[in-house]
This record gives sequence, C-alpha cells and structure tokens, in this order.
Amino acid sequence: MVTGANTGIGQGIALSVGRAGGKVIGVGRSGMDETADLLADAGAAFIAVKADLGSTAAAQAMFDAAWAEQGPIDGLVNNAGIIRRADAVDFTEADWDEVMDVNLKSMFFLCQALGRKALAAGRGAQIVNIASVLSFQGGIRVASYTAAKSGVLGITRLLANEWAAKGINVNSIAPGYIETNNTEALRADPDRSASILGRIPAGRWGVPSDIGDAAVFLLSRASNYMHGAVIPVDGGWLAR
Repeated sequence: MVTGANTGIGQGIALSVGRAGGKVIGVGRSGMDETADLLADAGAAFIAVKADLGSTAAAQAMFDAAWAEQGPIDGLVNNAGIIRRADAVDFTEADWDEVMDVNLKSMFFLCQALGRKALAAGRGAQIVNIASVLSFQGGIRVASYTAAKSGVLGITRLLANEWAAKGINVNSIAPGYIETNNTEALRADPDRSASILGRIPAGRWGVPSDIGDAAVFLLSRASNYMHGAVIPVDGGWLAR
C-alpha cells in the first residue's frame, strides 16, 4: 500500500514497486488514473483506493477494508503529505492542524493498523515512512511541516524498537528537493531555486523514481536487518 499515490513521490514509489513485481494498492484523495495507466504500461497490478487521510477514522477504516478485500498487505509506504507556507508569526492553527493530521497523525495510525493485523496473524511486514531533509533541519516558513517530519523519524524509531523482534521492519526515507507539486512554488522562484540547486552536490533536483527505487529496497528482503533507519535520498544535500 502506497499513500499519496496519485502524483509526485507517491506515484514514483508505486511505479517502482510495480516494476519490481509488487501488487500496488494506491491510496489518494483524488483520482489516480495517471498512476494506473503508468503501472498498466509496466505490466503491474494496481488497485486505486480513494480516502481522506486527514481523518484518522477514515484512514483506519480504509486500511481495514483493503486488508479484508485485498490482503494480507505485506508493505506500507506512508507517503501522503501536504505543506503550508507562512512566516512563523503568521502561521495559523488551521494550517498547523491540517498538516499534522495528514503528515504525522494518520501516518502513525496507519502503521498501527498494519501492525495490529500483522501481529495478530503472526506475519512479518515492512513499513516505510517518508520523512524529509527537514527532519534534520529547520527550514523556513513551513513550521507544521518541519514539526511533522521531525515526528516521522521519532515514530519510525519508536515502532522499530517495539516491533523489530516481531518481524516488522519500520524504516524511513528522507527525500531532498524533489520535482513534485509540493516544491512547485520553490522551483518557480528563480532566486530560491538557484539557491537550493547551488547547494545540492549532485547538481540537480531529484525525481520521484529516486525515492521509489529506495523504497523498493526497504520493502525487500535486502533490508531485513534494518530497523529504525533513515536513508537520505537528497543528492548529497545533508552532506554539504
């Protein structure tokens, strides 16, 4: 299961998993026709599920239904995320809550939903939570996003501590600056875009498949002894 599979990083992850032979359940709040077409072209199985991940109850109900209809589910990629930009002095409670609900709260409760099912069935599972370079840095004008992505790493480590001995791998990926809808405003600002690009040792913005291929690794047996780890896929941004 890949959340936020309708576009951007989530779409890239879904496509990489499909190309690697996985059956993908894509979750999104909007249509996923483009993702479905891409996976069909790759000869991969794809099931689209529409859900509002801003609601914990709706997210959990969606997962339980998907498990009953398509399960058992072997892997979960918590990718769905939103961002709100404003100076800290102007940041609203609504913008704080909306981001935290999708990016952190629903992420945890989807992990819990898979954990409950897998543990009850005596099955192993792989969970990949999408963090950010802002899990390590403060950033500017994205207070709730930075807070949520910092929390993603904390929850990843906590769940790894609780579930590693029970056959459930919980790890994360910290994307750098990737060409997605969330970074469109940055890429459209010539000064900010040049500043960001100038700091990336790889000399380019990332693309969704860069994250997708890392997710395939964390969903596979190749990462069996990895628990609570974070893989930066950032073109070297954090090394600078």
